[in-house]
Order: sequence, then C-alpha cells, then structure tokens
Amino acid sequence: KRYGYHGISMGSIVHYLTEQNALAPKTVICHLGSGSSLTAVMDGKSNETTMGYSPLEGLMMATRSGTMDVSAALAIKHELGFSDDELEQYLNKKSGLIGVSGTSNDIRQLLASEEAGDKRAKLALDLFVYRVQLAIGQMAASMGGIDELIFTGTVGERSNIIRGRILSKLQYLGF
Repeated sequence: KRYGYHGISMGSIVHYLTEQNALAPKTVICHLGSGSSLTAVMDGKSNETTMGYSPLEGLMMATRSGTMDVSAALAIKHELGFSDDELEQYLNKKSGLIGVSGTSNDIRQLLASEEAGDKRAKLALDLFVYRVQLAIGQMAASMGGIDELIFTGTVGERSNIIRGRILSKLQYLGF
C-alpha cells in the first residue's frame, strides 16, 4: 500500500478541474515545494504516487533525501555512527536540497547561489530537477502516457525556471 502525503493539494486540483470540465483522462500533478510529490490521476482517480510508506520515498525535497538505496543509508549510518533514530532524523531533516547544497533548502536562494557560481547549489538544483523528470516518466508509465501535466505547490507555481528545466527533457511526452 502506498500513501500520498499531499492529498488535499491533489484532491483540490482534481475537484477544480472536474468542475471546469478540464480534467484530462491521464493527468500528472506535480506538487513541488518544501515537500514534494507527484501523483498520476487516471480518469479522476489516483493511480500512482511517488511517496510510499513515508515521505522519504520519492522525490528529493527541501530537507528529505528522497528514495535511496537501503545500503547507502546503512553506509551513512555506519560512517557517521548514527543510531536508527539519528539516521531517520538525518534523512528527514538534513538531506535533500540542504544536504546537497550545504547552504539552503530554498529554491530561490539556490538559484541565486547557482548564478553566483556555487557548484553545490547547481548540483542540488540539477538533482531535484532530474528526480522530478524521472518521476514524471514513472507516472507516464503507470498510465500509458500523459495528457496533462500540472504544477502546484510553492515551487511548482512560482518558479518558471524550475518548471522550464523540468520540461526541457520531456519532449518525448509531448511537452
């Protein structure tokens, strides 16, 4: 069983588009913010989501690692001498954009730092975009294609730079 943690956001988009008679049969909703997830909506019903048992599965986020190999997590645990609880805290609170960049979990700040030549900020942004692109492909595979792609959440709604970067490799899906 998979759990989605952005259900209110996803549900409100589906409800609004249904009322407007604008919901396509195969829709992918990208909720991108401090917390991020994608949901494949087929014929108005959730078909797939990037999150699993916890928000750690799926996309890289502001402070969360996103999906990673269990062996990598164990290597981090052993290298840093963490208990199970400390590892869980580390992967939830000190990873993701903040962990890769070493400076910020704010997309706006990372874009400014990237512009100023900060290579770790660029790496954090590149990883975030890449993981979203992979997840869109995963959602497309779950439905046999995509008719509509929607961006929501603070980053999804307000960062045309990030949306453009995400779309840059999705021509094969018609975007």
